[in-house]
Amino acid sequence: MIYNIYHKTTFDYQGMVSFSHNIARLKPKDTPFQKRHSYAFEVNPAVYESREFIDIFGNTNTHILVREPHHSLSVTGISTVEVFEKQIEDNIAHLRENSITYDAAIKRLSAFHHEDIDAKRFLFESALISNSAKDIKNYARESFQNRKDLFEATEAFMGRIFNDFEFVSGFSDVMTPVEKIFKAKKGVCQDFAQLAIAALRSIGLPAKYISGYIETIPPEGQTKLFGVDASHAWFSVYIPGAGWADFDPTNNCIPKDQHIILGEGRDYHDIAPLKGIVFSSGSSRLSVVVDVRQKAHHDDPGEEPHIVMSQHQSQS
Repeated sequence: MIYNIYHKTTFDYQGMVSFSHNIARLKPKDTPFQKRHSYAFEVNPAVYESREFIDIFGNTNTHILVREPHHSLSVTGISTVEVFEKQIEDNIAHLRENSITYDAAIKRLSAFHHEDIDAKRFLFESALISNSAKDIKNYARESFQNRKDLFEATEAFMGRIFNDFEFVSGFSDVMTPVEKIFKAKKGVCQDFAQLAIAALRSIGLPAKYISGYIETIPPEGQTKLFGVDASHAWFSVYIPGAGWADFDPTNNCIPKDQHIILGEGRDYHDIAPLKGIVFSSGSSRLSVVVDVRQKAHHDDPGEEPHIVMSQHQSQS
C-alpha cells in the first residue's frame, strides 16, 4: 500500500504574535515495515530559522523560528509512505510464535540482557503517564496472569479496553490524566493508548506510544473505524526475545497495512505534531486538516481533503 498524507495545523491568534518558536514532528519515520518515499514541509509565514534533527526515539524534529509579526501560523507536512503488508504479517506471526509467558517476561526483564536495554527506558513514568494508580494496575492484572502468553494477554487486554471504554470526542485533551480517563471510562485514541501504556508499565512491562494515521475502507454495511482520515494513536508492548508488538485499542485490532507510523515515544508529549511558545496576548483557535488516501486516488480532482479537528491537539 502506498499512501499520500497531508497534515496541516493552523493556529489563528486573537492578538498579534511577534515571536513564534516551535518544534514540528510531521515527517513519518522509516521502519522495517514502511518506507517514506517523499516529504515536503511548509510554514506560513516565512521561517526566520529552521533546523532538522533526530531525537532519542528516532523521530524527525524540525525546529522553526518565526520572527515576522503574524495573526496566523500554519505548518504543513506532505508525505508519501509505502507500507509493506507481507513484512507486517510475517512480524506478527513471529511475535505470536516467539511470545513468552507474563511471568517469564518479568523474570527476563529483572535480569541483564543487552538486547533489552533500549526497551527498559519505556518502563518508567513519563510526562503524561504515571504508574501510581492501583486501580489501573489491578485492571491490568485481570488480563496478565503469570502463565498467560504475553501476546495473547495483550490482545485480550486491548479488547477489554475497546469494550469497557466509550469513544467520546471533546471529553478530554492532551493533558487529561489517565486516572480520569479510567474513572470516566471514556476518551479518544490518545487516551486509550496512554491508559494501556500506564497499565502495562504498572505491572512491569515496557510499553510505548505510537502516533500516526489510519486509513479505513470498511466492508459494505459495516461502520467505519474511529479515527478515519485523522491523526491516530496506539500502543506497543515489548515481548523479551521477540520484539515490539503493536495494538490499537480504539479499534480493537492489530495494526497492519492501514496504519501509518509517524513516530513513537514514551507518551503523546514525545511525538506531538506541533508544540511551542508564542509571544502574544489573547486566545487562539486551532484547526487541523488531515487527508490520508491510497496513492491511486490522490490525484482525483473531485475529492477534497477532509477537514477534521485532530485528536492530537497541539499546545502553544
